[in-house]
Amino acid sequence: MYAIVEIAGQQFKVAKDQKVFVHRLSTDEGKKVAFDNVLLIGDGNNVTIGAPAIDGAQVGAKVVRHLKGDKVIVFKKKRRKGYRKKNGHRQSLSEIVIESIVASGAKKAAPKKEAKKVAPVKETTKAEPKAKAVAPKKEAAEPAAKKAPAKKASGKADDLKKIEGIGPKIAQTLTDAGVATFAELAKTAPAKISEIIAGVRGNHIPDTWPKQAEMAAAGKWDELKKWQDELDGGKA
Repeated sequence: MYAIVEIAGQQFKVAKDQKVFVHRLSTDEGKKVAFDNVLLIGDGNNVTIGAPAIDGAQVGAKVVRHLKGDKVIVFKKKRRKGYRKKNGHRQSLSEIVIESIVASGAKKAAPKKEAKKVAPVKETTKAEPKAKAVAPKKEAAEPAAKKAPAKKASGKADDLKKIEGIGPKIAQTLTDAGVATFAELAKTAPAKISEIIAGVRGNHIPDTWPKQAEMAAAGKWDELKKWQDELDGGKA
C-alpha cells in the first residue's frame, strides 16, 4: 500500500517504513505526527482518489530528527553593472519515518481553540457623589525646579590633540566630559579616561596621557616632543 500525502506544503508518495525528508516540522524529535491531507491511496489494483482529499484517510509518522540540508549557492550577477552577490542557503528539514497508512475511519485531530476573552462586567450601581473638597487658592505657583546645567570645563580649552594618541573624536569626547585642558587631563587617572572614551571606536591606551598633559601644561614641549617620538599611539 502506498499513498500520496501533503506534508508541510509538499506532496510525497510514501509507503510504510519509508524515510522521508520534509520541511522542518514543529513536532519534537521522537514524537508521533499524523497527516490528514491524503490525496491518493493505492492498494494493489485498487486506487482511491480524493476530491481533493480522501475523507477519513490518514498517514501516521514519527519524527526521527531535525537537521539542515546541503548548502545551496545562490549567485546573482548583472551584466555591465559591476553587481555580483553570492549567498549560501541550508534548508531546515525534518526526517520522518512512515508508520501507518489508514484508508478510512481515521479521526482528524481537532484544531486547538483559542480561549475567548471575556470583557470585564461593569458595575451598574452608581456610587453616591462625594462632596468636593475646595482647595485654597495658591497665591503664586511654585517655579519648576531647573535642571542642573551640564558640567563645563573650567578655564580656556587646550588643544588636546597635541597629546600622542588623542585624535579629534577623543578630544571632543574629553571636552564634553569636562576635561578640556592639559592641567585637567594631567589630574585624571587613566582608568577614568578609559571610562570616558569607552564609546569611541578603536583600541586606545591612555596610560601616558596624564604624564604627557603634565609636561604640556608645564610648557616642556621639547622634552615632550622627544618622548612622543618614542611612543606608539600613546603607548610606551
